[in-house]
Amino acid sequence: MTLPKYDLHCHTTASDGSLAPAQLVERAAGQGVEVLAITDHDSVAGLDEASEAARSHGLVLVSGVELTALWGRQVVHLVGLGFDRHADSLQRYLVRLEDMRRERAERIAHKLQQRNLPDLLPDVTARAGAGQVGRPHFAAALVAAGVCENEQQAFKRYLGPGKVGDVKMPWPAMSEALEMLHGVGGLGVLAHPTKYRLTFTRLRSLLNDFVKAGGDGLEVSYSGIKPDHQREMHKIARRAELLLSAGSDFHHPGQVWVELGRFMPLEENGRHVLERLL
Repeated sequence: MTLPKYDLHCHTTASDGSLAPAQLVERAAGQGVEVLAITDHDSVAGLDEASEAARSHGLVLVSGVELTALWGRQVVHLVGLGFDRHADSLQRYLVRLEDMRRERAERIAHKLQQRNLPDLLPDVTARAGAGQVGRPHFAAALVAAGVCENEQQAFKRYLGPGKVGDVKMPWPAMSEALEMLHGVGGLGVLAHPTKYRLTFTRLRSLLNDFVKAGGDGLEVSYSGIKPDHQREMHKIARRAELLLSAGSDFHHPGQVWVELGRFMPLEENGRHVLERLL
């Protein structure tokens, strides 16, 4: 099977992206993308708008979402693909995550205030709009308040791992997230595996547990992955009999190294997630 040009991991204003769903679809079409999955964090709120835009551009839209989950104490992200986005069980699951994100935002704001910083919650809520609130909204608010020079500095000082804004939450277990996705007809893909800052020994343990829990695929091409790591992900996916997936993890225009449709792994017949989805 010759695969069309695709992107199976990107974000809109329904979570922490800066383009509305219709705008992102238009941009993807302009980049020659033929199959697109919008995978907002813990939300499918942008998919109806995106579906209408995809029809007008002649682009195939695959239902997608990026779920926050836990492997032990480690936060991991699962890209769900090809599910019934109207299923009641999915909607209940996402409402639960939305409540948790709102609670986390309140706790982050409170912790930052305890460090004599201004109350950022009103600005953060306004920036999130109808979308899911996340730490990138706090980073933007810290820059707007003059506390930090840029968003990278905001994460380094206040929001990154081990910092005051790194608030731990009891996210659903990875196995529960996979079970839910399978229950609504979807596939579960482990997103950007080398971005969790795990040793390769720990990463192999994660992937072993992911496979045991019913995981379907592995992202092997995405922004920031090194060529040697990409080759290793291909080997691991082959040994574990995981489907291959890829996506830009696009959030904002202006970053040419994170452009829609740019990241596609080497094709291996019978082993790509698109062969299952299409």
